[in-house]
Amino acid sequence: MTIERCSWARSANQRYLDYHDHEWGVPCHDENTLFEMLNLEGAQAGLSWETILNKRATYRLAFDNWDAEKIARYDAAKVAELLADPGIVRNKLKVAAAITNAQAYLRLRAEGSSLDDYLWAYVDGKPIVNHYQLGESLPAKTALSDQLSKDLLKRGFKFVGSTIVYAYMQGIGMIDDHGAQCFRNKQR
Repeated sequence: MTIERCSWARSANQRYLDYHDHEWGVPCHDENTLFEMLNLEGAQAGLSWETILNKRATYRLAFDNWDAEKIARYDAAKVAELLADPGIVRNKLKVAAAITNAQAYLRLRAEGSSLDDYLWAYVDGKPIVNHYQLGESLPAKTALSDQLSKDLLKRGFKFVGSTIVYAYMQGIGMIDDHGAQCFRNKQR
């Protein structure tokens, strides 16, 4: 029996299929995962998501399991080490963005908010469930992703343009865009 998935999830890569089947569109409230995904979505800019998923385990090692307090203190030597690591995307701006994002995240926490509370307030704590039909294109961004992107930028986060933020919202389950033909849609 063939499992029907969203049209973008047609790959021989089991890691990619597992992401679709178990993470994408599933509400996430884990602080560490929310911070990780924010940075991975930014790292993906200009690349395929499959590329990032293939590097995810190495990213976790390279970035101290996404410990924001450690990342916020990375120095030039650590940046040089990261830029030499072939297991991650070796882009100076993206590496710098992870450090900047850690600092912005720590400021958010110092204000008394968790990333979970901050993000999920945009959808009143409940995922937006869309009902796209077979062949219907998903949006690259929406008014909501525009709004969240602008606020993240204002708070000092980097690589959080509206398109990246929309993908992020899908990835952490704030938006569930599983298509009508997808087995995940039928499990709602």
